[in-house]
Amino acid sequence: MSLEILTHDSLLPTKHGFFTRKGGASSGVFAGLNCGQGSSDQADMVHLNRQRVATAMDLQVDSLVSVHQCHSADVVLVENPFDKKPKVDAMVTRTPGLALGILTADCQPVLFADREAGVVGAAHAGWQGALYGVLEATIEAMVDHGAQRNRITAVIGPCISQRAYEVGPDFFETFVAEDDRSTQYFANGRGDRLQFDLPGFGLMRLREAGVAASWTGHCTYTDPDRFFSYRRSVHQKEADYGRLIACIRL
Repeated sequence: MSLEILTHDSLLPTKHGFFTRKGGASSGVFAGLNCGQGSSDQADMVHLNRQRVATAMDLQVDSLVSVHQCHSADVVLVENPFDKKPKVDAMVTRTPGLALGILTADCQPVLFADREAGVVGAAHAGWQGALYGVLEATIEAMVDHGAQRNRITAVIGPCISQRAYEVGPDFFETFVAEDDRSTQYFANGRGDRLQFDLPGFGLMRLREAGVAASWTGHCTYTDPDRFFSYRRSVHQKEADYGRLIACIRL
């Protein structure tokens, strides 16, 4: 089975892709293109999957750069492949020939480009990262390295949608304590549960930061044939879950 790579017109002609799980070598709960080196999948299968992604990005696998994601708002400038992955959740680069790779399984993978300046970025934005500023920090880092805010385009890839993202009152209170406008991203659910609109919240933060932003519209939870989902794996009582990869390069 060949790889399935989702792209977005607003990022073109910059080379990028939101990869689905199709076309990978892994099996079991990881069946498909699991690129999570932190998963309990066989290391050689993960490496083979990453090789396939690198080939699709017209690179050697050593030039596919990823980080130790930790739900932070921290960003790193990438000029060479890492000897040791830094604990951050976003990257920017001005270096041709490096692909920035973000791993997700319900969180938002966000790719950024200022084609004219030759600066690209990638961010892992779960609810914590999005709430505490990883998207704005990525944009600031791009501007610091030559991008112009009004030229930056950002695209949110496949992530969990509002209809699948049930949360409790404490979650709601955390958001409202930061910004009472956040109430618009919650809908009533069953009992005291609410449904949170993660991509809607991400789009708001990106647009308020002054960049053009879109979402591909794909829900990871509700489409198991194409996407891994942490929350779905929990509901199905699976031991682990695969990680999707999203990449961008100059």
